[in-house]
Amino acid sequence: MRQRGLVILTIVIFIVFDVFVWQQILFSGLNKNTELYFLDVGQGDSQLVILPGGVKILIDGGPDKKVLSELASILRPTDRYIDLVVMSHPQTDHFTGLIDVIKRYKVGVFISSGNPGPAKSYASLEKAIKDNNVPRVVLGEGDKIGYEENNFDVVAPSKVLLLSSEPNDWSLTMNLESQGIKALFTGDIDAKEEASLVQKYDLDIDVLKVAHHGSKFSSSLAFLRAATPQIAFIEVGRNTYGHPTKDALERLAAVGAQIFRADQNGTVKIEVADSKIKVFTKK
Repeated sequence: MRQRGLVILTIVIFIVFDVFVWQQILFSGLNKNTELYFLDVGQGDSQLVILPGGVKILIDGGPDKKVLSELASILRPTDRYIDLVVMSHPQTDHFTGLIDVIKRYKVGVFISSGNPGPAKSYASLEKAIKDNNVPRVVLGEGDKIGYEENNFDVVAPSKVLLLSSEPNDWSLTMNLESQGIKALFTGDIDAKEEASLVQKYDLDIDVLKVAHHGSKFSSSLAFLRAATPQIAFIEVGRNTYGHPTKDALERLAAVGAQIFRADQNGTVKIEVADSKIKVFTKK
C-alpha cells in the first residue's frame, strides 16, 4: 500500500450554484496546483488535466461538439493550445468530440494505443489529425508521460489486449501522480482487466475515473478494495444502458468513495492545494 506521508489528504467539497462564481474560479490565471476537470459531455468520456504551470492534457472528447463549450468555460478565450490530446480507445462516445477539438485548438501531440477501431467516423478523426499536422504517438503498458514532478504511468493496454477484438480492451489506462495524489483514468476497461491491474500494480489511488460509465461489468469490489479511491467520478448522461448501474454504485459506496456523476453534478473540478483535495461542482 502506498504511504500517504505525514499529511493526510482531506476532501473539501464546494457546491457552486452561481455561474459567475464558478467562472471566477476557472479564470483565476495560470494554475500553481494540479487541476482535474471531469467534463459533462453527456453519455461519453472527457477529462481535462492541467498540471502546475498550465500544461494541458485532454483525455477523450465525448460523443459530440459539447466538449468545445466545456473547454471554453475553463480555458481563456485566447488559449487555443492543448499540449496533449489522448484518445483512450476508438469508440465514438470517446473520440467524436476530439475531431472538433483538433480543428479548433492547436494540439501538440495526439496520443492513442494505436488501433483504429471499426467506427466509420474514425476516418474523420484521422483526417483532422492529418490536415492539422498533429504529431502522433502510440503508447501502451509500461510507457510514461512526464512533466517536471508529474507523471502519467501507462498501465494498460498490454500487447495481448491490443490483439483483442473488443475495442474496450484497448483502453489506454493511465495513473497520474502529481502533488502527492494519484488519479487513475480507466477508459472502458472491464473487471477482468481491473483484476490484472491489481496483480501488477500498487493501485492505492485518491481519484478514480470510473470505468465504462458505471457499467456492472466494471468497478469490481476486489479492484475497488485494492484501489481505495477517496473520490470516484462517473462520466454518464441520459442513456438506455442503465448506466450507472445499481451494482457499480453499491460497490463504490462500500469502499467509502465519494461519488460524483456528470448527469447530477455537471462538470466537476478537482484541485490539489495545501495538502487538500478540493472539489468544485456546478450543480
